[in-house]
Amino acid sequence: QFQLVESGGGLVQDGESLRLACVGSGFSLDYYAVAWFRQAPGKEREAVSCISSASSFTEYADPVKGRFAISRDNAENTVYLQMSSLKPEDTGVYYCAAAIRGSIPDTWWLPVEYHYWGQGTQVTVSS
Repeated sequence: QFQLVESGGGLVQDGESLRLACVGSGFSLDYYAVAWFRQAPGKEREAVSCISSASSFTEYADPVKGRFAISRDNAENTVYLQMSSLKPEDTGVYYCAAAIRGSIPDTWWLPVEYHYWGQGTQVTVSS
């Protein structure tokens, strides 16, 4: 059974860092573009970042550019999201999602582009 499992969330202070991990279970992530989304209470799910299968290309949403970095280790079947200089507005449940293609979708920010989703990990940034 194909599964994505996120980990690494937690409670941090404004300005601190966290690294999230997304592990593929039951299938290899090697051939899939993988994205991170987040959802704050009462808000719609929004895209954060995306990485192509061979790590050749990445995309970032404007609010996180320069602060977040996406990477992957295909040998470990894992995609990471390094989050630095965290702000209270970064608070939310973070989800990873895999597209059934290796290249980043043209509309990578749309949830409909992704076929597999994890259950999410909570990130809370206090001021």
